[in-house]
Amino acid sequence: MSKTSIIGFLYATIKAAINKALLWLLSIGFSIGLSIFLSFPHRYRMSHNNGIAGRGRVRIVEEPTFPPHDFFEPGRSFDCRIRHASATFLDDAMNCIRSFSIKFSNHWWDSPFDIEMNTGTINLFWSAASFMKFGKLRKQQWGVEYHDYYRIYPQGILGAQLSLRRNPISFQNLRYQALTPYRFVGKDGINRYAKYRTMPLDKAPETGITPNMSDWDTCSQRILPTETRGRNYLKDEYKQRMTNGGAHYLMQIQVRIASDDDNPEIFNNQLPWDEEIFPWHDLAVVDITETLPWKESLKTSFSLNHMPKNLGIIPAKSIFDYNSLNYMRSHSEMARKARLLSYRIFGYPPEIPDDDNRNVSDWNGKS
Repeated sequence: MSKTSIIGFLYATIKAAINKALLWLLSIGFSIGLSIFLSFPHRYRMSHNNGIAGRGRVRIVEEPTFPPHDFFEPGRSFDCRIRHASATFLDDAMNCIRSFSIKFSNHWWDSPFDIEMNTGTINLFWSAASFMKFGKLRKQQWGVEYHDYYRIYPQGILGAQLSLRRNPISFQNLRYQALTPYRFVGKDGINRYAKYRTMPLDKAPETGITPNMSDWDTCSQRILPTETRGRNYLKDEYKQRMTNGGAHYLMQIQVRIASDDDNPEIFNNQLPWDEEIFPWHDLAVVDITETLPWKESLKTSFSLNHMPKNLGIIPAKSIFDYNSLNYMRSHSEMARKARLLSYRIFGYPPEIPDDDNRNVSDWNGKS
């Protein structure tokens, strides 16, 4: 090997190590910041505070069409917990991103498999670096918050327009996706990537979508002037649904074979995979039969570290790597521990009141 080649190799190796170290430092620093300034003093999650949790069963389909996998054995079933939430505001009638999180366990923390999903087919940010810009440029006041970010990053406003849902009839009615891929190593030992999504079992049409949303309507998530629904209407509907047969969902999985020379853009959560080439496969049926008490719902938490190794996150190389989003999420458990500690010291926050100010993001009526 020539001297030039050796120098080039050393330079590339050092650069890669520095990039990984910066990603680690950013992720740990972000988790520490959340713990000190948000989770512990305010008893908040990072964003999805307005939610409701339920429990039931999840069952892997009997005749799967995706590659065989040790964890997703046909017909295998688990107790499960799910949590629906709206981000970032406490008012169900606002124009918000909605979420679906599931753990294959009826425990507030322990689980062999957790996955978190949001509404929308593309995301508002695509890497750890873009997420930090997203947070830095947030200027929230009475339901308007990301106008500066959208002005600088037009792909962010497109993600919002495809993700926000105003006045859906139910949390159960929506479509949710995990847009950043995960590992999938099946029984055949072949490395693949996987995405997940959830929809109503009966595949009823989705509600809450605003067609041709203007840039201002995207920035302003406020309730409509004519709004008559209460700030807890989605949570109330979900509780009522439990008395009328429960909520039933279909989980699906999309897989593609990995390659050493993969284009990094296949990990970009703003670029959906071609469904004709990489079709969606039915994965599991989720039956939720009861909601959890408020305190148990608050305590219930999810982690991307709760996955078998052959289904876990994809390693990231830098803060600009598309997979750095999941890397950063997987390093945020310090914030969860700080929030749970704050519950023990200060008590649980009260339930979201029906008669408080609208268009706010915290319990005391401040914007």
